[in-house]
Parts: sequence; C-alpha cells; structure tokens
Amino acid sequence: MIKDKPYLWEDYELIDSGFSEKLERFGKYILIRPEPQALWPKQLPESEWKSRAHARFERDNSKKSHRDTHNENGGWQFYKTIPNSWEMVYKPFDLRLKLSCTSFGHLGIFVEQVDNWHFIDEQVRRIGETPKVLNLFAYTGAASIVAAKAGADVTHLDAVRNVVTWANENKQLSKSPEIRWLVDDAFKFVKRQANKGTVYQGIIIDPPAYGRGPEGEKWVLEEQINELIGYCSKITDPNKFFVLLNLYSMGLSGTIGVNLLKAHYGLTAEWGECTVPSKTGLDLPLCTWVRTSK
Repeated sequence: MIKDKPYLWEDYELIDSGFSEKLERFGKYILIRPEPQALWPKQLPESEWKSRAHARFERDNSKKSHRDTHNENGGWQFYKTIPNSWEMVYKPFDLRLKLSCTSFGHLGIFVEQVDNWHFIDEQVRRIGETPKVLNLFAYTGAASIVAAKAGADVTHLDAVRNVVTWANENKQLSKSPEIRWLVDDAFKFVKRQANKGTVYQGIIIDPPAYGRGPEGEKWVLEEQINELIGYCSKITDPNKFFVLLNLYSMGLSGTIGVNLLKAHYGLTAEWGECTVPSKTGLDLPLCTWVRTSK
C-alpha cells in the first residue's frame, strides 16, 4: 500500500514479519507464511507468533518469490480449526473474495494489490464509454472485478482452469457485471490478438517469475516479458489507454519495467512499490508496479 494513500482494510492486517516469514490476519484467521523479502528480525517473539496463529505454511524452497508457480512444495501445519474457505471484504468496491489455504501456500488474494485496484478504477472511469480491459495472468479476479464494476468490458485470462473457476466464484460473491473468462496461455493469446488487430483500452500484466500454460507452455519472466509487452503495445488503443505491469521477481527493478513500457509505448512510465504496513512498524515491500497511461 502506498504510504500517502493507506487504504483501510478491516479484514486484513500484517501483524509482524521477519526471518523470511510474515504473520497476517485474514478476517478471523491468523496465518504464518513464507516471505523471502522479510530479511530483518521478527519484532514479536516466536512464542507469540505460534500462540496467535491458526496455521503455518512451510515451503521447501523459501528463496523463491511468493508469486512463483514453478516447483513449489510445502505444507500447512494447523494449530487451530480453519474452514475449507472463508470470505474477505474490501468495502470501497464491495469486493468479496473467497480465501482458502491452498497446497502451494497461496490464499487466493494478494493484498498488496489494493493500490492498483484503485488505479484501475480511476483509469476505467477516466477513459469512459465501456473501455475494453484485458487482464493477463489474472489469478482469482480481484482486478477484473474492480474494472468491471467501474464500467469496463473485461477479458480475464489465466492458464489454470480451477483458478478461473475461483475468479468466477468471486465475481458472483461481489455481484460484478459480466466478465469474459479465458483459460489460455497469455503469450499465445496476445500474439493472436495482435494478428487479428484487436484493440484494448486497458491492459493489466501481472506475471509470475515462472509459470506454465494450460498445455505446459513454459513462462520465464526475464526471457519473455519484453516480447510480451511488445505484443501488448500492438493491441493497445493508441488514443486513450492505461497499462499496469506488476513485477514480483526480486531480481528486477522498477527502472527495468519503466524502460520496457517506454520502449514499446513511447511514453514515460512511473513506478513504485506495493508495500504493506505492519503493526510492528516495519513495512513489507511485496511488488513493484509500473504504470503508464494516455
């Protein structure tokens, strides 16, 4: 969350972080999960972490970005009872999202994206006239729902079918307007759209560092992001648009994202960190965002 725009979220708080873990509250439930960017000491004693937590996820390879989807292994230790799923609400958009303790440590939400949700809402309303928005690597659909509620014609694409099903459940919970759901490889889809001459006024690019398409297509961020953004620029309305790029790879700086957008769009981009404030005073950076618009 941007420090000068601390959007309030009653259902979430970062209680503490450190030693490559984070202690978070999601609604009624407190969880411990790996966080490779929390390189400092914990501010609360380990005994308090464990006594407060309902569960802890331990991953075999804790050095990877928390958005990696390649070769993740680990498991949950449950200290207290947690339902198979529960809901969180973000009131500004009446966004209602289903959460679940998945086998790879994710819950179905990335809370640091709240600032980007507000950016998407503002841009869709600025453009007006039902802009077409393409959400790539769209996960469980929070950004798609925000865009649809703001008045966009949204295409939501993810490579994992059960994740798209999850996104549709969130759409129903949030009482969102209709969204077009696609299970496809983002790179192949954008290339096809460029060949067809399809045009969008908004493009959201939220790639993991590593991933697989529905037919096993390999995605490596550093190897393919340049060409992907090149194709995205070909399907972007040249007159009025916005582009949002998220970078979760710890090895990439915001300047790289700015250079990519400037090279392909010819416009200056801005960048910053999606940072979650902590109850113990040590804010946690989780994502670099890069944005440009016209």
